[in-house]
Amino acid sequence: MAVGLENLSSWHVLVLVLVGIFVLGPDRLPRAISDGLRLLRQVRRMAQDATGELSRDLGTDIALEDLHPKALLRKHLLSEDDEAALRAPIDGLLNDLRETAGALDHGTSAARPSSANSAHGERAPHPYSEAT
Repeated sequence: MAVGLENLSSWHVLVLVLVGIFVLGPDRLPRAISDGLRLLRQVRRMAQDATGELSRDLGTDIALEDLHPKALLRKHLLSEDDEAALRAPIDGLLNDLRETAGALDHGTSAARPSSANSAHGERAPHPYSEAT
């Protein structure tokens, strides 16, 4: 079983060890590390027991990641059709925003000043200003 330190770089571990030595001292540091690891194992065991009990009570397989409320609803209470029906309006809005952003990008690229005008300090007209 992994300890859960795979997200820590070697610099992080070095800093943690140095802080531990300064705060606890070299005599108490090994005992504190073993107590911390024992506590971590107990918390993991309790979480696994809780998810196992919840899986048995609900009659479905639940992983620890599924205990987030959104993930629990999405995975265990909504069917694929329900999820698609909930996503349809949001996906439509997202597509509309992408189209609008694309149109704005094309509109502003045509109105950018040329290098000859900008070299002489002249500014290109604003794309939404009225022609005089």
